[in-house]
Amino acid sequence: MSLFWRIFLLNAAVLAVAPALLMLGPVTVSTPVLLTEALILTGGLSAMLIANAVVLRIGLAPLDRLSRTMGTVDLLRPGHRLAVTGHDAGIAQLIRTFNTMIDRLETERATSSARALSAQEAERRRIAQELHDEIGQTLTAVLLELKRVADQAPPPIRDQVHQVQETTRNSLDEIRRIARRLRPGVLEELGLASALKALSGEFSTAGLTVRPSVETDLPDLGAETELVLYRVAQEALTNVARHANARHVALTLRNQTGGVELCIRDDSRGLRDAAEGAGIRGMRERALLIGVDLSVGSAGGGGSQVRLRVPVRQEVVTDG
Repeated sequence: MSLFWRIFLLNAAVLAVAPALLMLGPVTVSTPVLLTEALILTGGLSAMLIANAVVLRIGLAPLDRLSRTMGTVDLLRPGHRLAVTGHDAGIAQLIRTFNTMIDRLETERATSSARALSAQEAERRRIAQELHDEIGQTLTAVLLELKRVADQAPPPIRDQVHQVQETTRNSLDEIRRIARRLRPGVLEELGLASALKALSGEFSTAGLTVRPSVETDLPDLGAETELVLYRVAQEALTNVARHANARHVALTLRNQTGGVELCIRDDSRGLRDAAEGAGIRGMRERALLIGVDLSVGSAGGGGSQVRLRVPVRQEVVTDG
C-alpha cells in the first residue's frame, strides 16, 4: 500500500471512529461542556494525534534519510548509496531512482574529468615543449652572446655583464624546472620510483625536508596510473610547501597486499577541520580516473597525510 493510501485510510478511520464512539457510546456532550466530558474528548483527540504521528514518522523515515543523503552527497567520494528500505513501494522506488541517478552522475563526472585532465596533460606537454625549445634555446643563445661580450668588454663593464649572465642563467634554470613539473620526462624515461625521488629533491628546500621511501620492486601499474600517482604526490607536496608550515615530509610508495600505496605525511599542525581546497579536490578527481578513493586527513601523532591505495589485479597463470 502506498504512503498516500495509508495516510488517507488512517485519517478516514480516525474520523469514522470518532463519530461512532459519540453515537454508540455512553459519552454525551452537554451544553456547557462538563469537565469529565472535556477530559474524555481531549484524551480521544490526543490518542488520534499520537497514532497519526507514529504512522507518519514510520512512513516518512526513508524520506528523511534520502533528504540527508541528498544534502551531503559528494561525487568526488563515490560509492555511497541508500539502502532500499521501507514498506512503501513508492518510497522504495524513489530510493532506487535516486541511487540510479547517482550512478549516472558519477559515471558522467568520471568521464568528463578524464577528458578534462587528458586535455590538461596534453596542454602541459605542449607548454613544456615550447618552454624548452623556444624560450630555453633563446636564453641559451643570450648566455652565449653575453659570454662573447664579456670576453671583449673592459673590466668595469665585464662585471656588470657577468651579473646579467647570472640572472639569465637563473632564469633559464627556473624555466627548466617549470618545464619538468609540467612534463615529468623522468617519469617516462626512468619510471615512477626515480620520478618521485627527483620530485622529493625539488621540494627539499630551505625550511622543508622531504624524505622519500620508494620501493623499487613495484608491479606494472600502467602509464595512466603512474601519472596519477605522480600528480597526486606533486600536488600534495605543493600544498605542504604553500600552506602547511611543515618542516619534514615523508613520502612513501610501497607494496601492500593486493596493491600499491602512496602516502605523503607531514609534521604540520594538521587540517583542523579546514575546508578542502582546489588542490585536494583536484587530487580526488585524478584518483577517480583510475577508480580509487583518496584519503586525506590528520595523521596519528600530529600532522596531516594524503593516502592513495591502488589495487593491482593479480594475473593467474595456468598451465596450458
